Amino acid sequence: MDLDDLAPRKKPPQIQLGEDISTLSAHELELRIARLEEEIARCKTAIEARHATKSAAENFFKRQP
Repeated sequence: MDLDDLAPRKKPPQIQLGEDISTLSAHELELRIARLEEEIARCKTAIEARHATKSAAENFFKRQP
């Protein structure tokens, strides 16, 4: 067993919007964009779930004539 397997995995550093990116390499910028795109996709999924919940609640409480 490798000792690296026992060490806790480090999270990548948090992205701060508006921070200085002038010192980042092209590769680091590409990784940053990929992480931001993943976060955008996660947010869009959450929005869709909220809309589905709202729609289900509206249908449940809709008055029938």
